[in-house]
Amino acid sequence: MGFRDIESIKREYRSFRNDVVTEFYTPVLKNAVLYKRAVGFFSSTALIELSKGISGLIKNGGKIKFIVSPVLQEDDIDAIAKGYEIKEVVENCIVREFHEPKSKSDEERLNWLATLISTGYMDIKVAFTSSISSTGMYHEKMGIVYDSDYNKIAFSGSMNETLNAFVNNYEAIDVYCSWYDYDKDRVKDKEEAFDILWNNKENNINVIDFPKAAREKLKSYKKESINLEIDDEFIKPITDFKENVPMIPRGVKLHEYQNDAIAKWREFEYCGIFDMATGTGKTYTGLGAAAELYKNKRKVAILIVCPYQHLVEQWVEDIEMFNLHPVIGYSSSKQRNWKKRLEDEIIDFNLGVSDCFCFVTTNATFSSEYVKKQVEKLGKDTLLIVDEAHNFGAYNLSLSLNPKIQYRLALSATLERHGDEEGTQLLYDYFGEKCIEYGLERAIKEEKLTPYYYYPKKVYLSDDELLKYRDLSKRIAKCCFKTKIGKVDINEQGKMLLIERARLVAGAVNKVDLLKELMQSYKDDTHILVYCGATKFYNPNVDFSESDEEGERQIVAVSKMLGKELGMVVTHFTSNESASERERIKREFANASPYQAVVAIKCLDEGVNIPSIRTAFIIASSTNPKEYVQRRGRVLRKSENKPYAKIFDFVTLPRPLDEVSSYVSEETSSDLSLVKKEITRMKEFGLISKNPSDTDILISEIISAYNLDLIKGENDYDKF
Repeated sequence: MGFRDIESIKREYRSFRNDVVTEFYTPVLKNAVLYKRAVGFFSSTALIELSKGISGLIKNGGKIKFIVSPVLQEDDIDAIAKGYEIKEVVENCIVREFHEPKSKSDEERLNWLATLISTGYMDIKVAFTSSISSTGMYHEKMGIVYDSDYNKIAFSGSMNETLNAFVNNYEAIDVYCSWYDYDKDRVKDKEEAFDILWNNKENNINVIDFPKAAREKLKSYKKESINLEIDDEFIKPITDFKENVPMIPRGVKLHEYQNDAIAKWREFEYCGIFDMATGTGKTYTGLGAAAELYKNKRKVAILIVCPYQHLVEQWVEDIEMFNLHPVIGYSSSKQRNWKKRLEDEIIDFNLGVSDCFCFVTTNATFSSEYVKKQVEKLGKDTLLIVDEAHNFGAYNLSLSLNPKIQYRLALSATLERHGDEEGTQLLYDYFGEKCIEYGLERAIKEEKLTPYYYYPKKVYLSDDELLKYRDLSKRIAKCCFKTKIGKVDINEQGKMLLIERARLVAGAVNKVDLLKELMQSYKDDTHILVYCGATKFYNPNVDFSESDEEGERQIVAVSKMLGKELGMVVTHFTSNESASERERIKREFANASPYQAVVAIKCLDEGVNIPSIRTAFIIASSTNPKEYVQRRGRVLRKSENKPYAKIFDFVTLPRPLDEVSSYVSEETSSDLSLVKKEITRMKEFGLISKNPSDTDILISEIISAYNLDLIKGENDYDKF
């Protein structure tokens, strides 16, 4: 069977009118023996979409030639302007655009493509203009397909091989068939244009082989067997399609626990909490819940709120995969007219012109007076999804939780607010019950997260630091009082002193020496995370509460030691780096990074994904379980060549254990608050590690030295 036997090949296909995969690509490629394609910007996602429909061609023993173009960022253009080799920059761009597969079908397709490249069935080349810039890239989109009788079909147009192009965007391709006289010349022109490009003979355009590093990256997905029936399983016609409403993407299948959570949320009348560990798919589960709500109610305004701007952008990518075109609202949004767009979407929704829209924003923007007034205009058919929802237990943010919103979903691995029972209860009162509890232990057991080894390492306060710690503890005790209901609380002055004491512990000077000692075994390794405190080293002559100028920031001291003394290549990941710089570091660290280690502080806590991190040194830990659980989660995301992770935790103690008296005097009683908090964290980390005995041994040593009765009898004052 050849192209002429296909019942109907249209002269054009438009994405909202036609299912281009099933109507054009699949039947044509099923009868093809050669496929030449220039596809525009490269990414592993685009490569996956390109593979859809080619199983028939492969069964025919056919060959594939792809020409792709790199996705350049501002940093790449700057590097070229500074004199870097264009070819080197382009190769790095291609490697950078490989992303972990998001579903079983995507993983199978990457396996398939890796096999095709290694066996010679597929070849890829990269095209870029001689005068490279963000606006001057090679971005032609055309294809020529051949059958065994040498009939040819050429096509061109605006469509990229992405799900967004196939389904969401209004795009089109024009089709020409060589057996029609009026199309012969066009087919010939397309064929010659491709061949000139492939052989690198087009003026002002360079075409190079697919980079070796990218080829090896793709080959890493290769397995012993491939599924040649994958198109029959995963390519199905789009039915009941409607623009800009939430839909689970084709090829994406939620896990059973995600579907169970959504079912429970529906049972609770679309209100509830998804308590899910980092890396277990909170975002997909939340968007799946939105799709389920729309399927049943057929009218919903979707509001999605995230703590930070970079997390909004992470959400946007997944929101678009779920067939929504969100209004993206925050101070520096690329949608400069987002306020006008939001107002228009609300008007259309209320008038019945549309039955769905999505607005994604930051905590700060959502709690602004402008957005609160807009939300007030919406009726009950509104869904609020709050990521890292524990933040909304704070009084100021809680004021933006509009009671008129009917459907509510809180996402958080750590909903309980440390030391704030009132704020925690407020969250439960507003969002409702937990629909799922999917913790780290279960996630590791079910291979959703990486197992880890935990190594608690003792570090001690210096003499000056210990004196200051005890003095602060005495002053804090004077700020405590009992409430009317008999609970112990602390006044505002005491809260400031608590911050000062925490900074003292986080910035203990001996920590850098211990890190240097431990890092000797890792100074030639890569994919290392060093977590510092947002603090400076303690200077006994300076009052922390009155000066922020004296002393050296811990993160700076650590970076100097790693870089200058150990010769390591490191970079910072803090709020001082721009959003584009942080995004570049994330991309590079996930692939062929020039850096061995990322030295970070708090801005890496919530939601930032760098799965390739294999070893973490946690120098500074908060006593807040939310924060240290999040920091552990940053290290446990799955990645290739990462059978397990290692976590080194700096356990800060008042003084060496052999110097601790066998009794507790009034002078040293304040030390016990620090000791107990460190033991609590060690228990949490060590319990589900691969080496729990290491933690048990250290905890036993500390309990023995301080003559503690297994940490029993903790009173209300110990939390301060």
